[in-house]
Amino acid sequence: MECIMYLLRHGATLNNLADPPILQGRRTDPTLSPDGRDQAELAGKFLSRLSIDAAYSSPLSRAKETAEIVVASHGLEIEIIDEITEVDVGLWEGESWADIEKNDTEQYNAFMADPADYPYKDGESFAEVQQRVVPAFEKVMAENLGKSIIVVGHNAVNRAFLSLLIDLPLIKVRGVTQNNCGINVVRYRDGKMKAVTINSTYHLHPEWF
Repeated sequence: MECIMYLLRHGATLNNLADPPILQGRRTDPTLSPDGRDQAELAGKFLSRLSIDAAYSSPLSRAKETAEIVVASHGLEIEIIDEITEVDVGLWEGESWADIEKNDTEQYNAFMADPADYPYKDGESFAEVQQRVVPAFEKVMAENLGKSIIVVGHNAVNRAFLSLLIDLPLIKVRGVTQNNCGINVVRYRDGKMKAVTINSTYHLHPEWF
C-alpha cells in the first residue's frame, strides 16, 4: 500500500504580497489576504475532484485557513501537526530582505551563503527545520497507508522537506520554489518517500484553460 500526500504552501498574506515581501515566520500569525483566499479556493476546486481521506495543517492561522478552504468540499476536519509550523526567523521577523541586507550585512551574507547551517538571526537554520519536519511528514504518511491526504505547510518547511526527497543539498534550498497554494505530490511506499510533483501552479491560472 501507499500514501499520496498533496502538500501545499498556504495562500498569500499581505506580508507575502508586499513589495518587497516581509518575512513572516512563526512569531507572527497573520490571516490570509483576499488574494490568498482566492488562491485557496482555486486549489480547493482543483482538488475537489479527488478522493481525499484526511487533512492536516501547521498550527498557524494562514495554514489552517488555507486547509479549511481547500477541503471544504470534502467535509474533513483539519488535524494539526505542530512540528510543521513555519521556520523561526528570529529577530528578522517583520523585516524585508532589503532592510536586513542593509542593517545586518554580515549576518545576512553568512545566511545567504549557507542557510543550511547558519540560522536566521536568533532563529532556526534550514538544517534544524529539516530535522523536525521530515519525521513529522514521514509519520503522517505512514499512518495513512492506502489513503490520500492533504497537508498545508509553509515556504521554508516545504523547501527543507522536498530538498531531502530530491537529494538537493540544503545550501541550495532556495532552488526549491514554493508558490502560495502551489501543490506538491509526495508518494510514500515501502517505507520510502518520493517527490512526484513539485510546485504545480496550473490550477492557480484559470485564464490558461
